[in-house]
Amino acid sequence: MGDDTRSGPGSEPTGGALLGTPPLALYVHLPWCVRKCPYCDFNSHALRGALPADEYIAALLRDLESELPLVWGRVVGSVFLGGGTPSLFDARQIDRLLSGIRSRLTLAPDAEITLEANPGTVEHDSFAAYRDAGINRVSLGVQSFDDTLLRRIGRIHGRAEVLAALESIAAAGIENFNVDLMYALPGQRAGQAVEDVRTALSFDPPHLSHYQLTIEPNTYFHAHRPATPDDEQAWTMQERCTELLEAAGFEDYEISARARPGKACRHNLNYWRYGDFIGIGAGAHGKISLPEGQAVRRSMRLRHPRDWMRAAGAPEALAEVRELPLAERIFEFFLNQFRLRGGVRKDHFPARVGAPWSAVETRVARLVQRGLLEERGDHLVPTATGWRFVNDLQAEFLP
Repeated sequence: MGDDTRSGPGSEPTGGALLGTPPLALYVHLPWCVRKCPYCDFNSHALRGALPADEYIAALLRDLESELPLVWGRVVGSVFLGGGTPSLFDARQIDRLLSGIRSRLTLAPDAEITLEANPGTVEHDSFAAYRDAGINRVSLGVQSFDDTLLRRIGRIHGRAEVLAALESIAAAGIENFNVDLMYALPGQRAGQAVEDVRTALSFDPPHLSHYQLTIEPNTYFHAHRPATPDDEQAWTMQERCTELLEAAGFEDYEISARARPGKACRHNLNYWRYGDFIGIGAGAHGKISLPEGQAVRRSMRLRHPRDWMRAAGAPEALAEVRELPLAERIFEFFLNQFRLRGGVRKDHFPARVGAPWSAVETRVARLVQRGLLEERGDHLVPTATGWRFVNDLQAEFLP
């Protein structure tokens, strides 16, 4: 049986309940920055005046409470504090937030708890204080170690602040951390991109995010486009940096993320494996599976912090909430799992999508025949050609 067994994009599977409850994560959005970067299209806002930390944390906990009936009894495997610049909140405030989360949710004993942070002493408390508050993983927004390149992309920190932050992370004993790097920056040469990676490796990070600067709509750079390396130059940077990272023992487990064995970001893996996540805070997104109704619920909060804080905990805080039709769940499943080098786990499909594997057999067979996919036991793994044309793989499952 193939695709023609479905009667339409909103059709539900037959033959008994399939949808289960995948692993659960929590995303917390802390939306303020000292200054918004010209390339950033995230829901972040330049801080005007004092940080309303107490008010915002209280709103976060109200928001979380409103989600609890959907996840009773489930254990949270990871917490990610993203932004914005979460390190604008000091360690005492982060401690209060995490204590409030723990009193409302059951966290796994070994839960991964990540704080996004930017370098610069004006933006964060000591990393030892964050560790004592419960943070066990840091994602540091380095972007580059070159002062000139950092100025060109509007970053407010310099090389000295980056080095000091990395030394502080090491001194705090936080062994699980990520270095965030970008390449193809305005005026960047291949040698500079390689030197950024080489410098990052000197701090022995277990995880490194390495991705090309892209000019997104609704950003300053989109309206005032800088001169950036062309595609051939960017490809050269990627190739040379990849060689260096592979030689250092890093595995490119995800499209733009590399890690030493066993050090992949568990929170991000849960996204790409089509797990569930609660999203709280201004503009946060959430995805919750509801096996009783054989439904997957997507939600999005109001984007502006003030609007969201006024409504947090009430239905009015939701800008959108809807149940996904089956065809959309199928597309999301493959869209996410094709980001992973390990490919698609077929055993995840019925419980996370709510349909039998037969619903996609015809499309999968086409991709195998085209040489874009190959079957390895219970995995579907992109071939070398498939990885280069991953958009074609994902497009096969468009609703």
